[in-house]
Amino acid sequence: MSGAALVSRYETALCAAGLGPVAGADEAGRGACAGPLVAAAVVLDDRPECRIEGLRDSKLLRPAARERLYGQITEKAVSWAAVSVEPRECDRLGMQEADLQGLRRALCRLGTVPGFVITDGFGVEGLTVPALGMWKADQVCATVAAASIIAKVTRDRVMVAADSDFPGYGFAIHKGYPTAEHQRRLETLGPCALHRRSYANVRRAARLVEP
Repeated sequence: MSGAALVSRYETALCAAGLGPVAGADEAGRGACAGPLVAAAVVLDDRPECRIEGLRDSKLLRPAARERLYGQITEKAVSWAAVSVEPRECDRLGMQEADLQGLRRALCRLGTVPGFVITDGFGVEGLTVPALGMWKADQVCATVAAASIIAKVTRDRVMVAADSDFPGYGFAIHKGYPTAEHQRRLETLGPCALHRRSYANVRRAARLVEP
């Protein structure tokens, strides 16, 4: 059995029960202290010519593989969408609510109305169709794995572009996650417009550079 077929069994069962099409949704950037949270939703095409081999949780893939799969997903999927929740909104809402709103917005932007939604980790209330949050769904559901790739590649591209707009922080390297090197640069330069001010390490760095 191929990798893509292996992670499609839940979607296949739901469609067989009359609950298709199935959309998967996931996010990237929740644990970062800088940059947007990006949520994505995907409805895959189950026709043989549109099958995508090698779908995996984006965290288990090398960057080159994510980019390759991103191209295949955007070309072959029935529908896909990605939305950004910017840092100031993440601060205002709190990360859990920002996550939920991002996932809802991504699902609402799909060009195809799903009959069922699978999300990674936790359920999303307020949808107009049945939905289920599954533990490690990005590792066992093709649609969620695809959404995780769309979200990760979209966000990484934003952070690479931000590296030239906000030089000195190394955003192209750590993508806004609180690595030791990012923290060192943050404490030297102070927060920029991309940093989430509600995060303790960002507030601490702001105090260090205040006159």
